[in-house]
Amino acid sequence: MTANIIEIDTLIVGAGQAGIAMSEHLSKLEIPHLILEKNRVAEAWRSGRWDSLVANGPAWHDRFPGMLFPDADQDSFVPKDKVADYFNEYVNHFNLPVKTGVEVLSVVKNDQTSGFTVTTSEGVYKIQHLVSATGPFQTPIIPAIVPTVEDLHQIHSAAYRNPESLPEGGIMVVGAGSSGVQIADELQRAGRDVYLSVGPHDRPPRSYRGRDFVWWLGVLGLWDAAATEPGKEHVTIAVSGAHGGKTIDFRELAAQGLNLVGRTASFEGHTVTFSNDLADNIRAGDENYLSLLSRADDYILANGLDLPEEPEAHNLLPDPDCMTHPTFTLDLKEAGINTIIWATGYATDYSWLKVDAFDENNQPKHHRGVSSEQGIYFLGLPWLSRRGSSFIWGVWHDAKYIADQINIQRQYQQYETTQEA
Repeated sequence: MTANIIEIDTLIVGAGQAGIAMSEHLSKLEIPHLILEKNRVAEAWRSGRWDSLVANGPAWHDRFPGMLFPDADQDSFVPKDKVADYFNEYVNHFNLPVKTGVEVLSVVKNDQTSGFTVTTSEGVYKIQHLVSATGPFQTPIIPAIVPTVEDLHQIHSAAYRNPESLPEGGIMVVGAGSSGVQIADELQRAGRDVYLSVGPHDRPPRSYRGRDFVWWLGVLGLWDAAATEPGKEHVTIAVSGAHGGKTIDFRELAAQGLNLVGRTASFEGHTVTFSNDLADNIRAGDENYLSLLSRADDYILANGLDLPEEPEAHNLLPDPDCMTHPTFTLDLKEAGINTIIWATGYATDYSWLKVDAFDENNQPKHHRGVSSEQGIYFLGLPWLSRRGSSFIWGVWHDAKYIADQINIQRQYQQYETTQEA
């Protein structure tokens, strides 16, 4: 052991769901390791989400196999702070080695020897394996079309907390995935005049014939899909656990008073232009919704299940006026809109990871999380190995695979050491 340098086999960067799952599996394999987290355990659930957020899946499903959500109805959708508490309790329950308040500044491959040198805010580590468990939600994305007018308040959805935190007046929410829809709905219910810019999306039923959609995706094998469908790489999923869990229906939201518009195309001063695709986007979402109902019906019939019929679920509301007479341009000042919330997703930031594990677009090169740079692993990314990879339970299974790969490499390294001795 060199002074001021800590040697350990494996470092995990990030103490969110991915890092915690990784640590559990490494602990079971008795692999010496440490999790470094620059904030608190599960910090994104506490400070990186809006106040009323709940988990998008029921408690029985959106969890690790090793522990139920304590003191929770297992069919309920757990509030965000309770999710963070769950991860803290999981760390304590399994006695996982987490060191908080430590930022990883750089990781470089060692010259003429195996492993890596990791520089952190508290010192230097010499390691053999590193797992990047920082997840996909690192740097909020705001598109290049953002207007530059000074009297328009603009934030990313990551900075939204509640209706009271915003200036008075109307609001435009750009992006109709889970975050955008829930925020727009909350603001409209709070009495705000809200415009929601709707792009392509999948729209699964919250539940059907007495089963939550997460159950349907499981029995139909959709969680285990190994790759996204062509053309759907950037399609969001409109689903929510808010208000006890309810299917998102854009026609219903329009009837409720939300102003729906197509994708936001451009700005010129206070004037915004929308694509003529609102009706197409909503109808494509309807097709996705109805196709899942049809597959569920077929599964019930094929397996002789006694689940209550729900014929009304197949009925769609009439096209609202916003679909038949869409808005193509809007003067935000005339409409009384002085806030834009960009629910437009996130980018990853691997500037600290200075290794040969990235493609020309700075995206990780990997297979099931095992990167092109031996000893470097990625965990918690969408579609890492399957559709469920970025979900709490899915990341646990991906972590098991990566832990096994690390263990295999350690066995090879130990053989080399034995031969040299």
